Amino acid sequence: MTQIQGFGLGLRVEHYADFEAGIDAAVRPDWLEIISENYLVPGGPPLAHLERIRADYPLVMHGVSMSVAGPEPLDRAYLRELKALADRLQPGWVSDHLCWSADAHSQLHDLLPVPLTRAALDHVGSRIAEVQDLLGRPLVLENVSSYVRFAADEMSEWEFIAQLLQATGAELLLDVNNIYVSGRNHGFDPLDYLQGIPVGPVRQIHLAGHEDRGDIVIDTHDHPVRDEVWALYAQAVKRFGALPTMIERDDHIPPLGELLDELGHARQLAAQALA
Repeated sequence: MTQIQGFGLGLRVEHYADFEAGIDAAVRPDWLEIISENYLVPGGPPLAHLERIRADYPLVMHGVSMSVAGPEPLDRAYLRELKALADRLQPGWVSDHLCWSADAHSQLHDLLPVPLTRAALDHVGSRIAEVQDLLGRPLVLENVSSYVRFAADEMSEWEFIAQLLQATGAELLLDVNNIYVSGRNHGFDPLDYLQGIPVGPVRQIHLAGHEDRGDIVIDTHDHPVRDEVWALYAQAVKRFGALPTMIERDDHIPPLGELLDELGHARQLAAQALA
């Protein structure tokens, strides 16, 4: 597997030409994260661009449709395609979201929260084991933002995640923005969340922007990282150390230079926090 260190960006179509032309070594990302589903094809332009770009950048794979916590059987055909792509690209890791996103009829195209119960722990844990067995590698799962809670919840989200990681050997993609968003929406202290997550299994950090509507905060990924999330990131670095960190932007994609400036700020903030 590819060694991943330092600071990365999500690879987006709008920036293919920039990466293929070459980026100043002083500001270039150390690695890139791809959306797995964009490349589950036998050929064509997406894979052609990716093959050119991956000659210069280590990759990680990030999926959006595994539905690892879903009620329906896992899509084994999808998982076989995912494994084939991972075998081809040899990414540092393969990640998806701790959520459900499909029912018996369709992909819902949303990342829906999991009931924080012991029954859900057993259900998700067995499905993670199935995924890891098929992929032949640990699965890295991202904490999602949420806007509602289940009346049946028996524990905090961080307690649920800590127990799940311990039981399965899976790892965590810690999305700092999602922690802030959910903390605002549900009234918990994001620092309690950070303290409740075990250090060892955390593999990667995401940073992104959100929309603050006052009474609710929406995880939009279409804004620059906000000051309150930068502050929480500094605390995460103090707890978890120098983990691979990336800026995630999924809509209103700016020129690459703007994202490289944000990435530079993340480098500077992490260095200060570690010092």
